[in-house]
Amino acid sequence: MEMKKQEGKIKKRVIVAMSGGIDSTVAAALLKRADFDVMGIFMRTWKGTKEEFSHHAKNKHYFLDEERRAEKAAKILNIPFYVFDVRKEFKKSVVDYFIRECKKNRTPNPCVICNKEIKFGVLLKKILSLNADYLATGHYAKLKKTEEGYHLFRSKDRDKDQSYFLWTLGQNQLKKVLFPLGDYKKKEIRELAKKFKLPVNNIPESQEICFIPNTIYDFLKEYINLKKGKIITDKGKTLGVHNGLPLYTIGQRRGIGQSGGPYYVLEKNIKDNLLIVTKDEKKIFKKDIFLEKVNWIFGHPPKLPIEVKAKVRYRQKEANAILSFSHKKYFLRFKKPQRAITPGQSAVFFVGEEIIGGGIIV
Repeated sequence: MEMKKQEGKIKKRVIVAMSGGIDSTVAAALLKRADFDVMGIFMRTWKGTKEEFSHHAKNKHYFLDEERRAEKAAKILNIPFYVFDVRKEFKKSVVDYFIRECKKNRTPNPCVICNKEIKFGVLLKKILSLNADYLATGHYAKLKKTEEGYHLFRSKDRDKDQSYFLWTLGQNQLKKVLFPLGDYKKKEIRELAKKFKLPVNNIPESQEICFIPNTIYDFLKEYINLKKGKIITDKGKTLGVHNGLPLYTIGQRRGIGQSGGPYYVLEKNIKDNLLIVTKDEKKIFKKDIFLEKVNWIFGHPPKLPIEVKAKVRYRQKEANAILSFSHKKYFLRFKKPQRAITPGQSAVFFVGEEIIGGGIIV
């Protein structure tokens, strides 16, 4: 399904968050084809070490490659292009949050916070100040308006669907947002990029945390006192030494590096600085979790308890569960045990294809 052409003489103004990648660039092209008044905006964010932040805060040419690609695409599309410097806001809201959570030995999800605080927070306020009607992004997700309000749905492309990262949004944001790629598959987007002659088809997609230039270890050692400690099995046998508990997450297999494995991270004993691992993968499965900071797309919870499908990691398949409210907290009980339920990650609730809300795993 294509973006529908606008009706009427007055064009709606939409500002597209252009990253220099294929998805946001094609989103801008589709909106222009649908006869919107399109403007492109590039967000200059932050990545690096403490020393680099001090340098880059004054460096107007940081992220030169991404900016150049976004600007070049905007010129091809013949749309106005602007750069919005959000490095300080990004550092405070996203990077500092990531560091705080890691210090607590939780596993944060910075993309969720970036969407809430930066893309659909700081940037949305900025574009509204420019008298724009909408903010558009290259997210693979769908919106539908009814008399009740705005509903958020999974995209046509299940492999690329990014609705999981949007559970923090509400009606005030969604009424000002467009997701032009929701009815397309990635293959179709690549074909459209060729059709529009956009210089973005050979750019590799980012898979890692955008603000970490090297390894998580190299990054975190700048901000956290990583203390080495023992790796022990669930049966009490000492296997070796870990490099700091914040570097590990529940269910992790890579990086354990012990003979006789594979071993999976079962628990992090913060008091004694012990990384507890197991060879029995079944032990990292569980059914019950409590949630905090729960958000509902419509601003209020449905009648509880309610049957939902929920997922506790982006790449995990959603599973049947009962969502209820107990002990002053939201409580999610899966019908079948789920792998590696991890404090700090997001649990997102679906009813059919619709996302109704989500929360942070305690």
